Amino acid sequence: MNLLTHELISVSSDRRLSLPELLAVMARSEATGFPALRPHQRPAWHMFLVQLGALALWNGKREELPVDAAEWIDLLRGLTPDYPDDSPWCMVVEDDTRPAFLQPPAPSGLKWSPVPTPDALDLLITARNHDIKQSVARDVDLEDWLFALVSLQTSAGYDGAGNYGIARMNGGSSSRPMMGLVPAHGEDYRLNPSKWWRRDVERLLHARRTGDGGEFGSEGGPALLWCLAWPEGKQLDLRTLDPWFIEVCRRVRLVRAGQGLSAVRAVSKAARIDAKVYRGYVGDPWAPVHIHDRKSLTLGGGDFDYRKLADLLFGGDWRTPLLAQPGSNENATDCALVAEALSRGNSKTEGFKSRVVPVPDRAVRLFRSKTAGDLSKRQLDEIKAFDEALRNALALLAGRGDRDNVTKGQYASSRPARERFDRAADRLFFPHLWRRLVAEDSGDGDAQQTTGRAFRLALLDAANSELEASMSSVPCVAIQRPRAEARARRAFRSRVWKLDPQLQQTENREDTDGEP
Repeated sequence: MNLLTHELISVSSDRRLSLPELLAVMARSEATGFPALRPHQRPAWHMFLVQLGALALWNGKREELPVDAAEWIDLLRGLTPDYPDDSPWCMVVEDDTRPAFLQPPAPSGLKWSPVPTPDALDLLITARNHDIKQSVARDVDLEDWLFALVSLQTSAGYDGAGNYGIARMNGGSSSRPMMGLVPAHGEDYRLNPSKWWRRDVERLLHARRTGDGGEFGSEGGPALLWCLAWPEGKQLDLRTLDPWFIEVCRRVRLVRAGQGLSAVRAVSKAARIDAKVYRGYVGDPWAPVHIHDRKSLTLGGGDFDYRKLADLLFGGDWRTPLLAQPGSNENATDCALVAEALSRGNSKTEGFKSRVVPVPDRAVRLFRSKTAGDLSKRQLDEIKAFDEALRNALALLAGRGDRDNVTKGQYASSRPARERFDRAADRLFFPHLWRRLVAEDSGDGDAQQTTGRAFRLALLDAANSELEASMSSVPCVAIQRPRAEARARRAFRSRVWKLDPQLQQTENREDTDGEP
């Protein structure tokens, strides 16, 4: 069960690789997926492989990514020169005082608790055992334990007394976000994990060589933290660690159990790294950081919708993470903006949130510009105007066509339609933003007007569809409904026509309420 020599990691239904073989295959862009990886484990696994690859190459003074597994074995062993027996790369090491893979040496006197299955070890916290069933993964493979270890040790938050979270997180009830640009291919913008890994490793190495490696840590400091002794109550100083350190936040040991594995865990008196004061602002190249509050993103119970992403990218309050920015050494190519996080609350998880936004090559070099921010704000304002038009029209209908009858309750009747419109706006936001951005950059005034009007027309279609579909469901006295519906339509059109008078040309339906 030595990861350097044991073919443990599946990349297809009939192919397994050791860790050095995997890195070599990824350097050749040949690994296209990990069949045994659970969706919520993808961010942790990707970030782990990137950090490991970058550390190995930097430590070995290599600039090119090796395509031969033997070279990767030497590079990985170069990270653990004090362990000729490869114990830091072994899944099981019987001696608790020595490190095993992502399992730090344990002091004596700890009270161990059994962990029967990988899903019980993983970082998911389910509510009343019916979100995802707990401890049911009985027929498991070694790589299930591997992925659970990576997920737990590099992404877990606070889970009760003695179970502390990682340093790369804003508080124990937060989560470790991942936001990055990924090379994408084909009309459907397919993501290739190998090319994604290559891009991030090369981007990190280039940033460190050019002095853009971040303001935290000490280059060359301790990096594989599971190799360090963990005395009870002792914490590591963040400033002494390499900025790309791979952390472990829990005391865990894998043990043999019959023909398979099991695990045990113990609590600790303090978090492994003394980093609470940094609130997640520790140089993580995937984490958005709030500029004024100096803390990393907490997704909470939200989602990566267009408002959240627009705020993170263009709002001006957030520092875009290094790996979500195109590098000066990168050629423009179709990319995808990937944003993922496991939404967490107080001792619970609220769902794995993932958003993939295609970014065409012409927009990649522009999407961090001030123009992109200006256009984003303009589109947000346009969506708000259509949303208000829809809200007011349906509230007027609920008020029987009399504005004096419109109260808070009538406005509430528009909520289902507005939520559906918002989902439609979410689908429209980024494709139209990129078109408008390219048109704005071209300096072609006609193209700028055309792309802007195309977005407003798409919003008009979406809002008008919701208006018509919701008419019959809004309560209104039957005898007053015809007039109320006519006034609602007129109010809606009047509002959107003020936004863009040329939208009136697209409306061919006649106003039938008979009033001036």
